[in-house]
Amino acid sequence: MLPKRTHEISRLEAFSDAVFAFALTLLVVSLEVPKSYDQLINLMSGFPAFACCFGVLLWIWYEHNLFFRRYGMQDPYTVLLNGALLFVVMFYVYPLKFMFDAGFGQFLPTRHGIVPMTLGQLAHASAIYGLGFVVLFLMFALLYRHAYHKRHQLELTPLEIFDVRAFAGQQLVSAAVGSVVVLIALAVPRRYAFISPMSFILMWPAHALYETRIGRKRKALETELPPVTSPTQR
Repeated sequence: MLPKRTHEISRLEAFSDAVFAFALTLLVVSLEVPKSYDQLINLMSGFPAFACCFGVLLWIWYEHNLFFRRYGMQDPYTVLLNGALLFVVMFYVYPLKFMFDAGFGQFLPTRHGIVPMTLGQLAHASAIYGLGFVVLFLMFALLYRHAYHKRHQLELTPLEIFDVRAFAGQQLVSAAVGSVVVLIALAVPRRYAFISPMSFILMWPAHALYETRIGRKRKALETELPPVTSPTQR
């Protein structure tokens, strides 16, 4: 459970929210109001891809929000890492949209403007998208690593110190899955290029295994730590 927010929303968080909002705007900025039934059908055929892109950006924003709710740091290094993270988000909006449009375009042929990719192009596009995914979650991991280094200033309890390391590990698990996607895209024969984007499904078992392992360690730590005494019990 998250601790209550102990600070007002900073300008850094407000700026970050504005960047995420602009990234969402870029997903739909090229859309026009349909002027015919055929254009309406073409527009609606792009809804699944847009929904997936929206979901991915919402997930990234949620991870970003969790970090600042937990620690609320605003030092120069945090600003630098946050800026790099936001830069990646902005830069990879179009690769994100392209990958989902191309993927759903295989099943929704009414979607106009989609040029089928060769297997070689699919491999390269998957590597580009996967690389952005890796960099993004490495930025999250570095933010949590920085919070760990500031643990004394943040006055983290032993359990909270364990948690900040576990949160960094969660981000590294996501980055590792992205690395697998990139390696498959670059290393496997081109006829198997379709396996690369499909490898993102490894996120679920990878995180499930990690959460199980971390959960056991956290329970063991809780039993070792003395019970927390409230001020009224002292």
